[in-house]
Amino acid sequence: MPTSTDGSRASDGSVRTGWLARAGAGFAATALLVWRRLKKQPVSLGYALILLVLALTTGILQGPPRWVRLWFGTGYESVIDGGHWWSPVTSVFLVDNLAELLLALLTTLVVLGYAEHLLGSVRTVIAFLATAILGTGVGLLLQDAGVASGEMWSRGVSELWALDPFTPIFGTIMAASSFAGPLWRRRIRVFTLVVALVLVLYSGQPSDFYRLLGALAGLALGAVFHPRRIDLTWRRSSHRETRTLLASVLGILAVGPVITIFSGTRFGLLAPLGLLLTQDVPSVTDVVDRCLLGNITRQCVHALTLERVAGVGPVLVSLLPLLTLLVAAFGILRGRRFAAWLAIVVNTGMAVLGAWYYGLLPISGQPYVWHWRSFQYFEVAVVLVVSVLVPLATAVLIAVNLRRFPVRSRPGRLRRFFLTTVVSFLALASAYVIGGLALSDRFTPAVTLVDLVSDVPERFIPVGFLRLERLSFLPTDWASTMLYQWVGPVFWVIVIIGAIQCMRSTVAGGRSDDAARLRALLSTGGGGSLAYMTTWEGNSLWFNASGSTAIAYRVETGVAITTTEPIGPVEDAARAIADFAIMCDDHGWIPVFYSLHGSWQATFARMGWQTMGIGEETILRPRTWDTTGKKWQDIRSSINRAERAGVRAEWTSYRALPVLESVQISEISELWVQEKELPELGFTLGGLDELRDPAVRLMLAIDGSGVVHAVTSWLPSYRDGRVIGWTLDFMRRRPDSMNGVMEFLIAQTAQRMSEEPEIEFLSLSAAPLAQTGSGDGENRASSLASRFIDFLGRSLEPVYGFRSLLAFKRKFQPEFHPLFMAYPDPVALPAIGLALARAYLPALSVREALAFARGLA
Repeated sequence: MPTSTDGSRASDGSVRTGWLARAGAGFAATALLVWRRLKKQPVSLGYALILLVLALTTGILQGPPRWVRLWFGTGYESVIDGGHWWSPVTSVFLVDNLAELLLALLTTLVVLGYAEHLLGSVRTVIAFLATAILGTGVGLLLQDAGVASGEMWSRGVSELWALDPFTPIFGTIMAASSFAGPLWRRRIRVFTLVVALVLVLYSGQPSDFYRLLGALAGLALGAVFHPRRIDLTWRRSSHRETRTLLASVLGILAVGPVITIFSGTRFGLLAPLGLLLTQDVPSVTDVVDRCLLGNITRQCVHALTLERVAGVGPVLVSLLPLLTLLVAAFGILRGRRFAAWLAIVVNTGMAVLGAWYYGLLPISGQPYVWHWRSFQYFEVAVVLVVSVLVPLATAVLIAVNLRRFPVRSRPGRLRRFFLTTVVSFLALASAYVIGGLALSDRFTPAVTLVDLVSDVPERFIPVGFLRLERLSFLPTDWASTMLYQWVGPVFWVIVIIGAIQCMRSTVAGGRSDDAARLRALLSTGGGGSLAYMTTWEGNSLWFNASGSTAIAYRVETGVAITTTEPIGPVEDAARAIADFAIMCDDHGWIPVFYSLHGSWQATFARMGWQTMGIGEETILRPRTWDTTGKKWQDIRSSINRAERAGVRAEWTSYRALPVLESVQISEISELWVQEKELPELGFTLGGLDELRDPAVRLMLAIDGSGVVHAVTSWLPSYRDGRVIGWTLDFMRRRPDSMNGVMEFLIAQTAQRMSEEPEIEFLSLSAAPLAQTGSGDGENRASSLASRFIDFLGRSLEPVYGFRSLLAFKRKFQPEFHPLFMAYPDPVALPAIGLALARAYLPALSVREALAFARGLA
C-alpha cells in the first residue's frame, strides 16, 4: 500500500509538472509571438513606453501634479492666456489617471500599432505629430473665437486643461485608413468618427473636441499620403457589413449616456444623465418649497433633476431604454427585422418625447427656452434641438436600410409582444393612479386624480427628458416612493424580455423547434442537392400534419416561393404539396414551387399546374473524376499555375479559421460586392452569414504568406445521417488573385471527394435564370413565362454574370440537370416575376431599380 500511495503521489506530481511545463511553453511561445509583432511597430511601442515611464514618474494613480498639468497640459488658458505654445504636443504624452493609462497603452499597441503597419514608421510619426498639432490647434482657435463672442460652451470649458494621448491616435488611424482595404477602410472611418462624435456630444470636454478635429485632420492627411481618384458615387457594402455598421452605430449611441456618467465634467450637448452620480440630493421639502412657486432658475432645475433621480428606480428608468437599444443592436447584427423596428420605435419615441418636454413642439411650449434675444438662450435651444435630432436621425438611417433585415419573427410572437407591451403599460399606469389615490396624503403636496393621470407619462420615460419639466409633487415615505419610482422600470424590463423572445423566433408561422425538426428531416435524406438552403435564416417553414415533410418558403408581395422541393419521403410529398397550396390559399398567397428537379415534373402535371425551366444544375461524380484529355486543359493549367505560385487548397470550416483568415474572407466579399451595380443577391445564393454554419465546409486558396486568394463554400447533403454529397454555394476571389484560382479550388475539392467513397456527387449548383438552351425547344421559346425569364436573365447578365457562370461550370464537363418552377395560374406570372425579383434583391431600392431600368433602355 505505501508503494501504491507513493506511486500515486509521484504520478500526480509528474502530471502537475507536465501541465506546468506545457503551460510555461505555451506562455513563452505566445510572448515570443507578441514580441516579434511589437518589434515590427517601433513607433507605437516607443510611445507606449514613454507613456508608461512618464506616468510612473509624475504619478500613476491620480495623474501628474498641478504644476505639470499647468506647464505641459493644453487648453485655452494654457495656450491663449499662458502662451504655452508647446503644450499641444507635450499634452499627448501624459495621462490623467491609472484607468486612462491602461486604456491608452492598449489603444497604442493595438490601434496605433495597426496604423503603423499600414502607414510605415515614418508616416506614422508624421501623422501622429501633425494630427496632434492640427486637432488641438484648430480647436483652440475655434474656442478662442467662441470666448470672444460670448459662446457658452467655449467660456464654460476655458479653464479646463487637457492631457490626452487619444487625439493623435484617432488622427493617425484615420490617416492609415486610406491604406486599408475597402472593408477596414469603411469600418475604421465609421467607428472612429462615431466614437469621437459621441464623446463630444455626451462628455463635451475640450479634449473630446480636439479628438474629433484630430480625426478629421487625419482623414485629410491620409488623402495626401495616398491620393485616390475622387469617386463621388456610393460604394455599396454587403448586407452583413451594412448591418454590422448600423449595429455598431446604434450600440455606440446607446452607450453614450454612460460616458456622461463616468465623465468628470459634463459639457456635452447630450448629457442629461450627467447628474446621476451626484450625491448631493436636497430634501423633498426644500425642493418643493423653492420650485413649485415658478422658480425656473438653473439651480432649481438642477435640484429638481437631482430629486427626480434620487433612488434606484429613476436610474433604471433612464438606463433600461438604453439597454433596449443594445438588445436591438444585437438583433440588427443578426438581421432581425423586428430589432430594426424596435430601434426605430425607441429612437423615434425618444425624439418625440424630447421635442415635447424640451418645448420644441408648439403645442407643448416651454416659453422660457425660446428667448431668442439672448445668445445664451439660442445655445440652449441648439442643445435641445441636437438632443432631438440625434435619435431621430438614427431612426431614419435604420428605416432607410430596412430591406437589409430579412429575418422576420413569427406573426404570433409579434402580436403577443404588442399586446403584452400595451397591457403591461395600461396595467402599471392604472396601478400607479389607483395606488396614488390610496396614498394621496403621502405625497407632498397631496395629489388628486388629475395630478396622477397627468404624471403617468413621466413615470415611464428617462429622467433626462424632464430637466425642464415642472415638478408637481414628490413621495414622502417608502410606500409612495416604491409606487412613484418602480412602475417605469418594471415596464421596461417586460419590454426587454419580450423583445429578446421575439427576436429568438426567427421562423415565421411555425413552432420554436421547427429548425431542429427540419435538420432532423435533412439528416435522413430528401430534398435533393439544394435542400440545405432551407436552413438559411429568412425562410419560413411549413410542416404537414404528421411532421414527415417540410417545405421552406418566403412570402414576397403576396407570393409564397419555396426555396427548393419538399423535404421528406416521396410518398408523402404529393399530399404535402396540396396541403401547402391550401395553406397559401387560406392566407391569400400565390404558391410557387421553385428550384425543382425533373423527377417532380409528373407530380405537378397531374395537379394541372404550369411549369417552366429556370436554370440547370451542374453535377460532378467524384468517383469518376479524371482531368486527362484535351477538354481538361484549362483545369490542369489552373492547378499547375497554383503550384508554381505556392498557393495551396485548404478544406476547413469557418469556426476553425484563424481570425486573420476570417477577416480576409470578409474583405474579399466586400471587394466583390463593391464591383456590382446592384445590391448583393439573396434567396438561393448565400453570403457571409451562411458560411458560419458548422455543417458548411470551406475550400480556401492560401499562399505561403497566409493571404487568402479565394474562397468557396460547400453545403452538405445527407442520407441516413451520412454526408453523401456537397453543393457549391459561396464563390468569391480577390481581384488581384491569379487566373484560374476558382477552377483550382473546385478541382481540388473534386479530387478530395474522389478519395472519400461515401461521396456520391458534387453539385456546382445552378446559375439562376441561365440555361444551356437544350431543353424543351419550341415550346419553351413560345412560352410567355420563359420569355420573361430569358429577359430577366439577359438584363441581369451584365451585373451578375449568370450565363457567364454557367459557361464557367461547363469547363468541368458536368452532367446537366434542369431545374424548373411550378405555379398554378399563368395569370399570376407578373406577380411571380416581381416576387422573384424581391426575393433575389431584397435590398433593391426604387432609385436603384429605376437606374437599372434606364440602363436597359
